[in-house]
Amino acid sequence: SQNPQNAFQTLSQSYITSSKECSVQSCLYQFTSVELLMGNNKLLCESCTERKQKHQKKTNSTEKKMEGVYTNARKQLLISSVPAILILHLKRFHQAGLSLRKVNRHVDFPLILDLAPFCSASCKNVADGARVLYSLYGIVEHSGSMRGGHYAAYVKVRTPSKKLLEHISTTKNVLGGQWVYVSDAHVQMVPESRVLNAQAYLLFYERLL
Repeated sequence: SQNPQNAFQTLSQSYITSSKECSVQSCLYQFTSVELLMGNNKLLCESCTERKQKHQKKTNSTEKKMEGVYTNARKQLLISSVPAILILHLKRFHQAGLSLRKVNRHVDFPLILDLAPFCSASCKNVADGARVLYSLYGIVEHSGSMRGGHYAAYVKVRTPSKKLLEHISTTKNVLGGQWVYVSDAHVQMVPESRVLNAQAYLLFYERLL
């Protein structure tokens, strides 16, 4: 079993986000931040409950029903096993009264994503302190409203010699290749700058080794 002292440790230093930042990294930072469980959100502690049960048996307590013991706790979601393909789904709606509204704010996303700051220190098949790099190869964006719209995609087309899991440096022109915009039957080559301005709804990354 894992040492509780290591439960909140990550593979690398935590990502540092700015107050006005809206990016994939800042979203992952918030998603993996430590959450305090207090008040009505206290955690049912099994060990505390067992100790209370033993104490009641020793003292011959006549209490009929044993109530669980709730305690303050910390909760954190971290990645424990890194996938070959990483798909990120951005939440593009929010509750406004009784209705849902689409969120059109642009979310910055990197061509190369380091997942290490969001991985558990005990992450499977990853050395301590190592980077966990992913390369962007596909984007799905949605135009329209919550009631209707259209989906289109940006796909990175590469030569057969430049496939998944090749080692690369973190240069801007990752793995070479050409970005293509696909909307139904319409297919068009586009520059990287247009891709980075896409209103991303789904992001597709592949692991780099």
